[in-house]
Amino acid sequence: MDKFKIDSHKLMYHVDRLSDWHAGKNIYPIYIEVGPSGACNHRCVYCALDFMEYQPRFLKTEIFLERLSEFGVKGVRSMMFAGEGEPFLHKDIAEIAVHTKKAGIDVAFTTNGTLMKRDIAEKILGVTEWIKISINGATAGTYAKIHRTTENDFHRLINNLKEAVNLRRKNNYSCTIGMQLLLLPDNYHEAVSLARLARDIGLDYLVIKPYSQHPQSKTNIYSNIKYSDYFFLQDELLKENTADFQVIFRINTMKKWDNGQKPYNRCIAQPFWSHIDAGGNVWGCSAFLNVERFLYGNIYEQTFQEIWEGKKRLESLHWVEGYMDATGCRLNCRMDEVNRYLWELKIPPEHVNFI
Repeated sequence: MDKFKIDSHKLMYHVDRLSDWHAGKNIYPIYIEVGPSGACNHRCVYCALDFMEYQPRFLKTEIFLERLSEFGVKGVRSMMFAGEGEPFLHKDIAEIAVHTKKAGIDVAFTTNGTLMKRDIAEKILGVTEWIKISINGATAGTYAKIHRTTENDFHRLINNLKEAVNLRRKNNYSCTIGMQLLLLPDNYHEAVSLARLARDIGLDYLVIKPYSQHPQSKTNIYSNIKYSDYFFLQDELLKENTADFQVIFRINTMKKWDNGQKPYNRCIAQPFWSHIDAGGNVWGCSAFLNVERFLYGNIYEQTFQEIWEGKKRLESLHWVEGYMDATGCRLNCRMDEVNRYLWELKIPPEHVNFI
């Protein structure tokens, strides 16, 4: 069981926003993905956003804090700090997380975790819903090879996670902390060992997810991977589950990758989410960063309301929903499961009254 619904979606829990969307209203997003930093301290071999070139730019704290308050008023319910770089490279990330929570927005992080030291963890754990650590090996050697960093970073990360778990226990914080491994030919043999490591540290889960080729990525060395070759791992990994720890083997997503097809030909999920990069640009989709048609505006130049209700966004939505062929988009994109769900609502099967 995937109790966190990581291999699915949670849009059905937002009936009010769904109802407004179905009625044709211009809804505000439930979820926003934010890149506080364009820079990154790793150069992972599979990096989807390598085309952004790890620019050393950072969200302007004062303006972003002002916008956060507006996001909350407009009904944004969650914000994940990840983006095109490493979020903990932003010097004010703890202050940003605290303010996000004060604005009534749930906070989450996806990070490599090497910079999440004790002093940072002490500030963010109490205001954060979950932290997902990208770790792509159970040994220092494999980790360093895939993350293209030093072996010391592996040991630093493990120590940071132990500190975070201890702080959570000591302060009775509810923050969920987990690991995520991108399953590759280079690391599949360490998946079970990583599950045991995560469990022994005291983490809540380990996600095993498939690769997804970004349309703008410079790297494509894993574009032909077949995940049916690794399905045998599921039974071995599930043996590591306990009452307090769960391995989430994303076999549903792996099958979709191998199948290579989508049941929808238009993207209709964009109204429910957005992406803000480290330069303050607001995008309709993270698969099309740097594609002008998907750029809604910039939070340094406009309020969020001006951007979200503005002409550029409405024109972008009109084109995406009416003309863009989504069958050629990134497989297993962030909104794939949401799109599948919305497509059934918009184009229901026959006999739906027989519930």
